Amino acid sequence: MQIDVAAQHGEKPMLRILFSFIASVSLFTGANGAIAQGQPRPVEAKNIYTLGIADKVRVTVFDEPKLSGEFTVSSDGTLSLPLIGSVKVEGDTVESVVSDITARLADGYVRNPRVSVDVLNYRPFYILGEVSRPGEYPFSNGMTAVKAVAVAQGFTYRANQKRIYIKRAGQSVEERVKLTPDLLVQPGDTIRIGERFF
Repeated sequence: MQIDVAAQHGEKPMLRILFSFIASVSLFTGANGAIAQGQPRPVEAKNIYTLGIADKVRVTVFDEPKLSGEFTVSSDGTLSLPLIGSVKVEGDTVESVVSDITARLADGYVRNPRVSVDVLNYRPFYILGEVSRPGEYPFSNGMTAVKAVAVAQGFTYRANQKRIYIKRAGQSVEERVKLTPDLLVQPGDTIRIGERFF
């Protein structure tokens, strides 16, 4: 309505364009409230840790010390726990394992069980190829590919230091990726350092 009035009073076309642009921006931000309010867009959850073979965990059943303890995920992907026996945990999140153990204990063993699970030691990672000492190494939080190379005593003189290959735990195909300072390694990963081309 304001644009029509401005036109009747002989205002310049540029002013009409400006009014039109402001109106368009208002409609856009109104339809997208997160942008209008300056709120960040939701970020998808990625790289949620799942338990695997050789992970060591502490299972605590509150007020039940005989049911609590430290356990290692066996080669068949299970934890062997008091009373309830084998619990399949490989590929499950800690939250999922807590729910499973709680449900099993509540099924005739413990009244209103309260359970927590903490990862004590993560499964190792592996580094192969053009490093001084290829092999299996213990994982630690915040492990990057650069740190993994350092743990393996550094690159050989033939190493390609720009791109590496990573096969994530549970995957059958390795991925060629650019080596950056913040490239994270996950427990169970296999890192391969290739040769450079002269």
